[in-house]
Amino acid sequence: MAEAIVPEGIKKAAGSGEVPVLLSRVNDISEKRLVTTLGEWDRVLGGGLVPGSLVLVGGAPGIGKSTLLLQVAHLLSSRYGKILYVTGEESASQTRLRARRLGAEEGEIYLLAETNIEGVLLQIERLQPVVVMVDSIQTMLLPDIQAAPGSVSQVREGAARFLRLAKDGGPAVILVGHVTKEGFLAGPKVLEHLVDCVLYLEGERYQAYRILRSVKNRFGSTNEIGVFEMTGSGLQEVTNPSAMLMAERPAGVAGSSVVACLEGTRPLLLEIQALVSKTTFGNPRRLATGIDFNRALLLAAVLEKRAGLPLGGYDIYLNVAGGIAINEPAADLGICLAIASGLKDRPLESRTLVLGEVGLAGEVRAVTQLERRVEEAARLGFNRFIIPAGNRGGLKGQSGCEIYKVSTINEALRLALVNTGSGAGDNTLSNPFYKYS
Repeated sequence: MAEAIVPEGIKKAAGSGEVPVLLSRVNDISEKRLVTTLGEWDRVLGGGLVPGSLVLVGGAPGIGKSTLLLQVAHLLSSRYGKILYVTGEESASQTRLRARRLGAEEGEIYLLAETNIEGVLLQIERLQPVVVMVDSIQTMLLPDIQAAPGSVSQVREGAARFLRLAKDGGPAVILVGHVTKEGFLAGPKVLEHLVDCVLYLEGERYQAYRILRSVKNRFGSTNEIGVFEMTGSGLQEVTNPSAMLMAERPAGVAGSSVVACLEGTRPLLLEIQALVSKTTFGNPRRLATGIDFNRALLLAAVLEKRAGLPLGGYDIYLNVAGGIAINEPAADLGICLAIASGLKDRPLESRTLVLGEVGLAGEVRAVTQLERRVEEAARLGFNRFIIPAGNRGGLKGQSGCEIYKVSTINEALRLALVNTGSGAGDNTLSNPFYKYS
């Protein structure tokens, strides 16, 4: 720590003995990150693991948390030295069996099959590792607390011990935490305010792709994601997730649109799917996966009121392909066009990208970092863009592309649907309940 300035006659406060330090003289940690060759892991952490930080990695059982951490431990040990991997759920032999499958046996990785936190702290003091990984915090216990391992008091106090270890000049500590049936970190959520960084490993257990998402990060963006593919030799990073997400998109299908959303510094192309079918009950159903449900209801109401679409007698099912959740309003126009396309059973042109926030008056509002989004789409072969008129200035380097600027949702509907080929059902644009016809 930088040298503190203590005025004459002022004594250090009781307790830790810390005194105020001039902000400009505090040591900078930005150049001291522990970087691996696993780029997706480093990206989510904001550029690498910060020494002395406490990181929580959560996820459902069997999703791949232990696999990911063993791979990270192998890469860190090859660069920085000793790594201590504390396994409370498996024996050392079981952990080595996984490491052999992953090709992560080499390097200074020390295994410790222990659940007593006091014993773990003693071995950390003796070994002096660079990074400590605890798998999992639910199995750790403090003998002086009269509660079972995994209880709220044991989990909270155990994490607090590791926090003090990290902040008192100790190693970086990575804790593994399981999630409950409700999707919260077991505790529940009592650890998130203690740690510096919270990462969630998401995905379907029986599907190949996994998403590492940052929901809290004191040293970087909280919007970054890392995409991995589960293989027989461990998790392999997907360096071009947009191409992966677009690979299985069906061509010429109604109710599908493509938007570009920003996840931290990375633009991702996502497919929004809408299934619109006539309801057989009195009240139409609304279901949204990957899209905020209330936002979906709001956009359906705008379409019905401002564009005259008769959605009151139709069920609407919305989905974001790939299991990624959309949280930004730049996808509003894409959701609206997917619903309209599904209602008319008329597909959008397959190489069309749609961007824009939709207001309650039916206006299309500007989005941020438009050029970065369009560049990502153009790189993957998209050549037709429907964007907000409020985004001033031209787009550089997009020669040969058709760029349409719209001010209202009716203009966007006319551009997206009028000039496409005929689909099934009643696709006549002269139908009087379509205001944009």
